[in-house]
Amino acid sequence: MEKLKSGVILNENEKLIVELEAELYSTSPNPIAQLIGKIRKVIGLILGFKIDGFVVITDKRVVEVRRMRKCYVFNTDKEVKYLLPSSVKELGYYKETTCFVFCPAYHLYYESFTQRTSIQLTTDDEAEAQKIVDAFYKAISSAQ
Repeated sequence: MEKLKSGVILNENEKLIVELEAELYSTSPNPIAQLIGKIRKVIGLILGFKIDGFVVITDKRVVEVRRMRKCYVFNTDKEVKYLLPSSVKELGYYKETTCFVFCPAYHLYYESFTQRTSIQLTTDDEAEAQKIVDAFYKAISSAQ
């Protein structure tokens, strides 16, 4: 059984489609926003705080993971959520331009009955964003 960066352990006969690491510090691919995000991350690391967020899409399930580390070494909080296919009302991606019109940013979003989650994708290619959304949709629709 394969263990992923997020800590999720795949079940037997389960195939990883994509593991998305959420960018929790910067808000866009704009170089200035990236720099500000890196500064925020360094300040957090100096103070001993680190937050990781992941969305893991397999061929059988979708899992949301959020971990928090305090005082450099103590894993204090961990939240693992399985997204139920019946709870996802809407799924898609959107493009946001930053740095005036020069830096496109793609975000995966899904809305359920209890929350709305948006994750900035690391790609700047619309075809790749579409591929990730299609994989997400296929994972939740095959589980119904």
